[in-house]
Amino acid sequence: MTTFIALLRDYTFQTVALGSALLGLISGVMGSFAVLRKQSLLGDGVSHSALPGVVMAFILLGNKNTEILLLGALVSGLLATFFIISIVRNSRVKFDSALALVMSVFFGLGLVLLTYVQKIPNSNQAGLNRFIFGQAATLLKRDIMLMAICGSVLLALILLFWKEFKLFTFDSDFAQSLGFSTKKLNLMLSFMIVVAIIIGLQTVGVILMSAMLISPAVAARQWTNKLWVMVLLSSIFGAASGVVGTAASSMVSKLPTGPAIVVCISTIVMVSVLFAPGRGILHRLYRRKRNKLLFKMEGGAPNVPSA
Repeated sequence: MTTFIALLRDYTFQTVALGSALLGLISGVMGSFAVLRKQSLLGDGVSHSALPGVVMAFILLGNKNTEILLLGALVSGLLATFFIISIVRNSRVKFDSALALVMSVFFGLGLVLLTYVQKIPNSNQAGLNRFIFGQAATLLKRDIMLMAICGSVLLALILLFWKEFKLFTFDSDFAQSLGFSTKKLNLMLSFMIVVAIIIGLQTVGVILMSAMLISPAVAARQWTNKLWVMVLLSSIFGAASGVVGTAASSMVSKLPTGPAIVVCISTIVMVSVLFAPGRGILHRLYRRKRNKLLFKMEGGAPNVPSA
């Protein structure tokens, strides 16, 4: 207990936990729309596609400033999203195939550029690898401020366009019939999801960011059929997993923070999938068994008169 209290008073823990909680909250909100729009894999594609932008920003500017590297990641992520949408819209290639193609090309390019940078003599490239696997322990106060500002803007846009996003998510054809531009709404939501992914790269990395985006929403979906409840639960699950994962990483030696956070939110997903009322696997098995028992008690199948 004393160790836990001392941990709560530690400035580094407070900084990392706050950043992880902000990331979980933002990912939970934006991931809800990605899951409902059946674009869960978009997070995986964008996060992997951000790597060449990070390395190119360093090569062109020679600066490891987090804001500059994340700006390069944002440009690369948006470019990848544009390619994916364009391929799907202008060809017969389906979304999952286009995403896999663009993701593999961009991530491969990022690894090639990263290898090139590491071979440059006197190049101060140390620290770029943290965007692959994440390194939450390197979060600084200015990084938290950047996440808070971007998160506030995203949440404000969600509140401002709540009705439009809700209508577009559940029935895009009806939204278009009412005069809403589904193309603009799609681009806006995709851009917001990309921003949410980019600001989390430093914490959990390009490999695990997709899990951070999707898992809270998947867990929340098991407990409710209402969008606002799902978004609220998803943000709570994401924030809680960020804090718990950071605490576990701080208390267990050599346990990386990013994977610890993902394990926490994955545990919440498994519990939700198994035990959630209505949608949970165990509840469905129980209901099926109960229905069979009632069917037998009532005498089996009704007698059907012959012709």
